[in-house]
Amino acid sequence: MALEIIVIDSAITTRQETNAQSLDISNSKPSKSSILTRLHAGYFRITLSIAAQALVWKILSEPNVKNDPSKHVCHVLCILPSIAFLLLWWFALLAQVSLSFLYILRCFFHFRLVKAEFLNHVAVNYLYAPWISLLLLLQSAPESVHHALNIIPFTVLCWIFAIPILILDIKIYGQWFTTEKRFLSIFANPTSQISVIGNFVVARAAAHMQGKESALCMFSLGMVHYMVLFITLYQHLSNRSHFPTILRPTFFLFFAAPSLGSLAWYSITGAFDTTCKMLFFLALFLFISLACRPVLFKKAVRKFNVAWWGFSFPTTFLALASIRYAQEVKAEVAVVLKLVITSLSVLFFIGLMVLTAAKTSRLLQEDDPLMSFVNNSKSKTSALQKVEETVNGKR
Repeated sequence: MALEIIVIDSAITTRQETNAQSLDISNSKPSKSSILTRLHAGYFRITLSIAAQALVWKILSEPNVKNDPSKHVCHVLCILPSIAFLLLWWFALLAQVSLSFLYILRCFFHFRLVKAEFLNHVAVNYLYAPWISLLLLLQSAPESVHHALNIIPFTVLCWIFAIPILILDIKIYGQWFTTEKRFLSIFANPTSQISVIGNFVVARAAAHMQGKESALCMFSLGMVHYMVLFITLYQHLSNRSHFPTILRPTFFLFFAAPSLGSLAWYSITGAFDTTCKMLFFLALFLFISLACRPVLFKKAVRKFNVAWWGFSFPTTFLALASIRYAQEVKAEVAVVLKLVITSLSVLFFIGLMVLTAAKTSRLLQEDDPLMSFVNNSKSKTSALQKVEETVNGKR
C-alpha cells in the first residue's frame, strides 16, 4: 500500500513538473522569437514606398515641372521647400540602411528562414524589393550626394545593385519553363510582378547611365515576361496555388508594372511617345478597375499589417507616370489627372506613415501574414513529398 502511494505521488509530481515545463515553454516562446526571426524581405515595401515618394518630389522640383502650364494647378506643390525632399530622401536612406543591416544579420543567424523565403513562390519575389529601393534611392539622390559619390561612381553602384536582380531573374524566369514543379501556370501570383518592376527599374537606371543597349536589354526582358505573366494571371491559371486574402494589397502591382514600364521607356527614348502612353493608359485602366472594387480588399484591411504598404508604392509609380504624361500632353485633363493621382499617392503615403507610427506593435508580429503563408506552404509541400514517396515506394 505504501508502495502504491509512493508511485501515485511520484506520478502526480511528474505530471506537475511536465505541466510547469510546458507553461514555461509556452511563456518563453515570445521571448525566444527575436526581431530577426520575424523580419522578412516583405518589410522592404516600406523603404520602397519612401524611395518612390522621394523620386516624386524630386521630379516635381525640376525646373521643367515648375515652369509647365500646370503651375497654377500644382502651385501648392511647387512652393514646398526643397528641404522637405532632402528630409524625405535621407529618411528613406536611413530606413534602407537599418532594414538592410537587420536582414543581413538574419542571413547570418537564421539562414534557414531566409532559405525558406527563397524557396517559396510568393516570398521569393520580395527579395527584389531591397535592390529596387536602392536603385530608386540612387535615381532620386540630391545633387550634393552625387558630388559626394566621386569615390564610387554612380555607374558602379547601379550595377552593384542591378546584379542581384539579374541573378533572381535567372533563377525565377528559368524555373517558369524548365522546372516541372515551378511552372508559371501553377505558381503565378500577383507578387510575381515585382520581378518585372525590378527589370524596369534597372532599365531606367541604365538609361540614366547612358547605357542604352543595357537599358533596352532589361526593358525587353521585363516587357516579354510581363506580357506572359499578365496573360497567365488574367486567365487565372494559377488555381492550384492558394493566395492568402490578407495579401490582396499586392493586387495594386497590376498597374505598378506598366507604370514603371512607361517610365523606363521614357528614360530610354527621352520622350513620352506612343509606347509610353499605351503603357500609362493600361496602368490607369487597371487602377480604376481595382478602385471600383473596394470589397476585394475588405478582409485584407481589417487589421493593420505590413502588407498595407502594398497600396503605397504602386500608386506612387502611377503618379510618376502621370507627371510625365502631363508634361508631354500639356492639356487640362492631363494636369487634373496628374494632380489627383499625385495627391492620392501622397495621402496613401502619409496615412501609412501615421498608422505605422501609431501601431508599431502590429509590426513584426508572430502571426505575420507572409511568414504564416510560407510556413503553411512549407508544411504542405513536405506532406505532399511524403505522400509521393509513399506512393512510389508501393509501386
